[in-house]
Amino acid sequence: MDLPLESALDTLESLTNLVEIQCDAHHSLFRHASVLERFDLRYTIHAPTSDGNIAEPFEPIRRASIEVIRDTAVIADQAGAEKLVIHPGFCLDPADREASFSALQTSIRDLGILQEMFSVRFVMENLGSMDCCFFQSPELVRELRAAGLGLTLDVGHANLTGTLDAFLKEKPDHFHLHDNKGVFDEHAACGTGTVDFAKILPEIGDATLILEVLRLEDVKPSMDYLASLGC
Repeated sequence: MDLPLESALDTLESLTNLVEIQCDAHHSLFRHASVLERFDLRYTIHAPTSDGNIAEPFEPIRRASIEVIRDTAVIADQAGAEKLVIHPGFCLDPADREASFSALQTSIRDLGILQEMFSVRFVMENLGSMDCCFFQSPELVRELRAAGLGLTLDVGHANLTGTLDAFLKEKPDHFHLHDNKGVFDEHAACGTGTVDFAKILPEIGDATLILEVLRLEDVKPSMDYLASLGC
């Protein structure tokens, strides 16, 4: 995210044919979507996370958050993106937890209806161990599938919550691959922490795979490590 979008894609094009765009800050596709056309790459898109909350009980904000996802899906379709990753929202006030979860369930149903308008596949991501987060374990997957939505398995987040085995049983449609030591969400190079990639790789099937490491210099070592495991 430190590099301008065009510079980042120029660097990554020599390493891979599939890139996920985090639609925030100076990688916002609301401002820079035309950049994608300059590269011979496949794309997945991560919907904005810096603003909005689909688990917000205050209905105008929840609806506005769904609208942002709709607008992102328009761009994703125009770019021919394969997946649109969506966060499940959060609740900062424990007293609002029940109402917030109900708002999330409403949003899941709304997103299922919305997805029918687009070619891009909506895939909701499990989150990490912070108390405010929803979707830390697979209980929501049944509702996602019922609404026609897919699952993004963030293996680093699942490592923090001890739910990796349970999520793998749900046959994820999309993976975020990075590592940590089970304490902090480090987004470190694959093979440098405690995530069991040897367990993950046989379960990938035809899902799309994205390295979600923080540092550019961790991309190639992560790819080499995964290749050593047969990925």
